[in-house]
Amino acid sequence: MRQGTVGDDDERALLRRAARGDRAAFAEFYRRTSPWLAVRLRRRCADHELVDEVVQETYVAVWRAAGSVAESSAVDSALGWLWTIANRRLVDAFRREGRQRALAERPVDVPGAEEAVVDSSLSGDVGSALNALAPELRAVLRALVLDGLSVRETSALLGIPEGTVKTRARRARLMMREAMS
Repeated sequence: MRQGTVGDDDERALLRRAARGDRAAFAEFYRRTSPWLAVRLRRRCADHELVDEVVQETYVAVWRAAGSVAESSAVDSALGWLWTIANRRLVDAFRREGRQRALAERPVDVPGAEEAVVDSSLSGDVGSALNALAPELRAVLRALVLDGLSVRETSALLGIPEGTVKTRARRARLMMREAMS
């Protein structure tokens, strides 16, 4: 295990206990994973208040659904599951924010939430090269580079084998290098 990462086996055990109503286990799960989650969300969103809101919504959803992940053999990683929930909540928050802004102004061709986040953080040649990648390659690079996830965490998040993550990452980096040269 890399230094600074959360041990996923321990988190699954905590979720199993939380699913049985153990509030102390849920509090420990939160204590261990919330800093990790907040850092990754802040890489996608500079608005700290929005990130705090998304973290809170994420853990409410986790508390409600802990039983489903604890019992599911389809979920390989508690952290991947947590990140998937948080990522969806962040996209929903961007959509809500976009709708509220749309009521005040008339938007012109509003991009998707993830694209808006990436566009705001990346511009120029890097942003153009990233946007030119196939969606599956772009998703792998976003998870590995922008979100700082490991290959294992990216695999769990995207639901693809670790070898596929490595292959797509290599291919994406080669294409990015070629596009920027």
